[in-house]
Amino acid sequence: MPRVTVHRKAHFNAAHRLYRKDWSGEKNFEVFNKCSNPHFHGHNYELIVSLTGEINPETGYVYDLGVLKDLIRSEIEDAFDHKNLNVEVEEFKNLNPTAENISVVIYNKLRVHIPSDLDIEITLYETPRNFVTYSGD
Repeated sequence: MPRVTVHRKAHFNAAHRLYRKDWSGEKNFEVFNKCSNPHFHGHNYELIVSLTGEINPETGYVYDLGVLKDLIRSEIEDAFDHKNLNVEVEEFKNLNPTAENISVVIYNKLRVHIPSDLDIEITLYETPRNFVTYSGD
């Protein structure tokens, strides 16, 4: 049976600050530059969730994209949209909310709801030119 990848795009806006609590302000600015602004800054994140698996012969689907849309809304958009990630999202209380870490958190939040025979890849655009991908490796 052929393996096919399906994709669902989503979007959320969020503020964050890149910094380490155990570093001085100077060290944080040296490493994270203006992204360490103590007053935070925001992004219009674009998210692509990709699922790869065999086509179900009964439905013709790899996975119902309507179900995936609802899952992304409930697990990611509702949790992250118009939030300060450092302050309002539990997963980032002690985890620097870099695009890399955000993509891993998104993966972990979705993985528990997706059948294990499907591969998941998260692509997260922080800006139109800066993006990361994560597939659980």
